[in-house]
Amino acid sequence: MGTLSPDSPWTIWVIFSPLAGAVFTFLWPRRARLAVPLVALGTVGSVACLVWQVAELGVQSHALGGWAAPLGINLYADGLSAMMLLTTALVGAAVTFYATEYFRRASETARYFWPLWLCLWTALNALFLSWDIFNLYVAFELLGLAAIALVALAGSADALTGAMRYLLVSLLGSLTYLLGVALFYSTYGTLDIGLLGDLTAPSAASWAATGLMVAGLLLKTALFPLHFWLPPAHAAAPTPVSAILSALVVKASFYLLLRLWLEVFPVTAAGLGHLLGLLGALAIVWGSLQALRQTRLKLLVAYSTVAQLGYLFLAFPLALSPVAATAWSASVFFILSHALAKAAMFLAAGNILRFAGHDRIAELGRAPYGVSLSWAAFGVAGISIIGLPPSVGFAAKWLQLEAALAGGQWWWTLPIVGGGLLATAYVFKIISCVFSQNGRTSGTNGISWRMEWTAFGLSLAALGIGFAAPQLLALLNSGTPLALHEVGSAP
Repeated sequence: MGTLSPDSPWTIWVIFSPLAGAVFTFLWPRRARLAVPLVALGTVGSVACLVWQVAELGVQSHALGGWAAPLGINLYADGLSAMMLLTTALVGAAVTFYATEYFRRASETARYFWPLWLCLWTALNALFLSWDIFNLYVAFELLGLAAIALVALAGSADALTGAMRYLLVSLLGSLTYLLGVALFYSTYGTLDIGLLGDLTAPSAASWAATGLMVAGLLLKTALFPLHFWLPPAHAAAPTPVSAILSALVVKASFYLLLRLWLEVFPVTAAGLGHLLGLLGALAIVWGSLQALRQTRLKLLVAYSTVAQLGYLFLAFPLALSPVAATAWSASVFFILSHALAKAAMFLAAGNILRFAGHDRIAELGRAPYGVSLSWAAFGVAGISIIGLPPSVGFAAKWLQLEAALAGGQWWWTLPIVGGGLLATAYVFKIISCVFSQNGRTSGTNGISWRMEWTAFGLSLAALGIGFAAPQLLALLNSGTPLALHEVGSAP
């Protein structure tokens, strides 16, 4: 698991930077718009330094206060943590840049947005670095509360309804997770992930704790059929919040499930893995079909999130074969692909909505010509969602198909390929609006270059990072469980 490195402070700065920003923007809201770019830059710089440490020096671990586990709390960064932090930094910096313009005329909303968003960023980074299942719960709860408050910022009836539904779901998911934590602690007397990984053995208490924690995490991840809360919350939230929720928040619960599955849970039965895979396949089909049925742009993108989350869960049955490393790597690549592409889609959709004054797909007509770069961003992001080369989405699907075929589970290729075809259908349903001659030819609000270029930049990142697939696999290899160094060659 690596050695403690008290002289390497970047694990601390990654958490402290956005936290300091949250406190500053809460105390001095009038200076928030000038301060948040510096906060984002400092956080991204801290993440870059930590990622470099992990890539060059291996696992980084820091004992807070000098007290090691089981008495103290460890911060732990391996390849998996580094990939999640890197993804969050890329999307977080882009959303911050976008939101400084989006909230220019909504000072009262911005007054609450900035501290909440930076608290959420803090919780995400703390979650990815925590090495204690109770501290994971604390970070997870802070993440959920900040996300719920951000959804409610829009102030509309739909936003408040979505936020209340999200709150109830979040509380239920957190409660079941916490009960699982209590069972593990009462059984093994420790909360440290590394120690639990050594002590956990199949037993009634272990399986009960595992079942509770998995159920809570599946609810928060919005895996089909527990997805009912996600589309209303994501569609009704302000545009930067929609991007944050879809790109980052739901990935945090999957990361937690993946981390505990690999390190703690006594997973010895193939049935649970195949059940998660089946739910993932159903999510791909159901979410894609629902996206095709939508008449509003943001709802279509929200249901696309339901579908894309399904790909992540195909790793669980595929990992039951000798090519487990390839399957897990594919899921992490899907997290990166979906985060960048879906953030770009939500930001582009928000630009179109603000310009046209609505997001009714049938009535957009030629209005998109006023925000042509946003439509280009939507189309380029769609390349990664569909899984076409050279995008990182293609690298993810290549690895997943390789795992399915090499592991002798060819039937999982059906939802992988079928999901790509359905994604093509709903992406082109939107792109076809550009060529429609119906509807208005001018918008009601101007869109700043900053908002358009941010969406387009994220879409280009989703496309271009695919060229760095070998380097990303090498980073993922650093200290990650299940010997990810055995992954096959990147496409």
